[in-house]
Amino acid sequence: MRRLNPKKLLLSKWTAVKPVNKEKHFLVRSVVKPESEDLPVEQFELEAVHSGRTQIIHWRDLQDEGQWLQGWK
Repeated sequence: MRRLNPKKLLLSKWTAVKPVNKEKHFLVRSVVKPESEDLPVEQFELEAVHSGRTQIIHWRDLQDEGQWLQGWK
């Protein structure tokens, strides 16, 4: 597992290991703010570069090298 800092993920680039619908390259578009300001940030919105489709993902899912590679490959 790679080590990530959730505070530095905004606008980072990611490549899906197993692309679906030609969506391979993604950009962390925004931070999903927690219900309470006391809680840590845990989710981000990923945007597919090819289609513009967005999805919400937990930042720890990006640590799984079987699903995501950092940068655009």
